[in-house]
Amino acid sequence: MCREIEHKFAVRSDAFKPLAVARLHIRQAYLCFGPPVTLRLRQKDDTYIMTVKGPSSRGGTTRTEVEKPLSRAEFEALWPLHRGHIIEKYRYLVPWKGRMIEVDEFVRPRPGLVIAEIELREGESLPELPSWIGEELTGRPEYQNSYMARHG
Repeated sequence: MCREIEHKFAVRSDAFKPLAVARLHIRQAYLCFGPPVTLRLRQKDDTYIMTVKGPSSRGGTTRTEVEKPLSRAEFEALWPLHRGHIIEKYRYLVPWKGRMIEVDEFVRPRPGLVIAEIELREGESLPELPSWIGEELTGRPEYQNSYMARHG
């Protein structure tokens, strides 16, 4: 079983941009909203993925996640099933203290919203965070991508 452990944070400034080693264009759509299962399609530049996510833990940090690569044809066949539940964003990959911080700058549905995510391994604690990271948003539904896709 694959488990995802992540923390989300507000981003205070654009100070992360010069530190980024990559910038990816992402569009994703939701076909099914949990509980218990959320089903997402994601195009990350020229990569296509279907993701199945289980329910979040009580604190919102941990859940089951399984990703399956799709061909472009499979992705395009499934994409019309989203019924308008779309997210579009740019993801910046920022190395920090031996890990990668993913910073998402939303285009749709909340232009200007910027959120940082840090994934951890089992038993690992959060490192000291860079000064451009602000308030923790983990566990707050209004900052989950699936919530934003549904409610804006």
